[in-house]
Amino acid sequence: GACPPPEIGALPTHGRLAAVCGVRDERLRCGRRWAAVRWAVVRRARGGKYFSSGNEPAENNPVTPMLRHLMYKIKSTGPITVAEYMKEVLTNPAKGYYVNRDMLGEKGDFITSPEISQIFGELLGIWFISEWIATGKNAAFQLVELGPGRGTLLGDILRVFSQLASVLKNCDISIHLVEVSQKLSEIQALMLTEEKVLLERNAGSPVYMKGVTKSGIPISWYRDLQDVPKEYSFYLAHEFFDVLPVHKFQKTPHGWREVLIDIDPQVSDKLRFVLAPCATPAEAFIQCDETRDHVEVCPDAGVIIQELSQRISLTGGAALIADYGHDGTKTDTFRGFCGHRLHDVLIAPGTADLTADVDFSYLRRMSQGKVASLGPVKQQTFLRNMGIDVRLKVLLDKSDEPSLRQQLLQGYDMLMNPTKMGERFNFFALIPHQRLHGRNHQTNACQSKPSPSPVAGFGELAWR
Repeated sequence: GACPPPEIGALPTHGRLAAVCGVRDERLRCGRRWAAVRWAVVRRARGGKYFSSGNEPAENNPVTPMLRHLMYKIKSTGPITVAEYMKEVLTNPAKGYYVNRDMLGEKGDFITSPEISQIFGELLGIWFISEWIATGKNAAFQLVELGPGRGTLLGDILRVFSQLASVLKNCDISIHLVEVSQKLSEIQALMLTEEKVLLERNAGSPVYMKGVTKSGIPISWYRDLQDVPKEYSFYLAHEFFDVLPVHKFQKTPHGWREVLIDIDPQVSDKLRFVLAPCATPAEAFIQCDETRDHVEVCPDAGVIIQELSQRISLTGGAALIADYGHDGTKTDTFRGFCGHRLHDVLIAPGTADLTADVDFSYLRRMSQGKVASLGPVKQQTFLRNMGIDVRLKVLLDKSDEPSLRQQLLQGYDMLMNPTKMGERFNFFALIPHQRLHGRNHQTNACQSKPSPSPVAGFGELAWR
């Protein structure tokens, strides 16, 4: 039989989303009754923007090719999940936001930490070398980056590798980039290589592009982490997990109900949020002891973390993750960015970036105990522990140009200021259990365990 619609008046107000009284209409979709609930948005305290509602005047809601595609899809099959919406908007092969455009930098929709200061990437390069040394100086390692952006961060890391070539001289290093955007992969190749070699399509080869970096290190591009060779590796994911699709759920008197996206019947060419009247399969991702009244779950992130954990537990290495996020405390974080401004997620889909904060408690849970996890720690804390103040002083002492000194100081402030990026970004790491327990591949069971060296960035270190 038909599921009863949620009692709107009983729905709690939370975060930025609030249910507005009154069921607007009931529609028959593929033999199921959908109770459409109008969602509105509470004014965001920071910046006073409205978003997440689709509640914009018609003149501010252009009909994009992606909007036409989504409306046809919804008319054909019914309301879609937020996860399906994000996946279509961001990575649709023909119309996706990430597929055919450069959205980074001053002319794009957002700027990342590597675009702000070279120090950021340098310190991450030191982190990987530190972990390589702490785990026994393996004869070879892969550096694998998920979603490398423009390649700026990797370029800074590779510069550190070159500067510390004497330390790495006996190590065979290779670079492996996981990138679904053809446009961004071209930008990365121009940034990182002298020339690139496009491979012919070959069912036996998962590499769609390869070349050599400017410092002579082999580099390969993949569309899927599964295709990267399963060898001793260090993994980097900077602002990668926050754009993976999330399912959104609201607690109601009838239990958890998934938030869906539907066509507004009162306004042409407009989308709106609705509540599913019945349980959906994705509700299986919600923890039984969940206390929040609104949650976002990212199954794709869970799959990737499970893959990383399995790889690290079997072959060694580590994963370093840096992103917007929380430790299982936040509720509604789904938002859009266009031209460095907050943007309504339902307006002009395909023209703005969509993101949701990473739930690090979920990532920790998905590692399933195969590896140890560290963090999340605030970016400000991590970079200070890594010696950002020492590095800044060295660069300032070497610089005679006032403009360069000003640029360094402004970049430092953006990275470290709690009101900017200092407390909005978090660092999280996955490492083998033996890394914390003082054993590596050079220590057999008959030897006493050496004292493990601290993991850089996640604890205070003495700088000389």
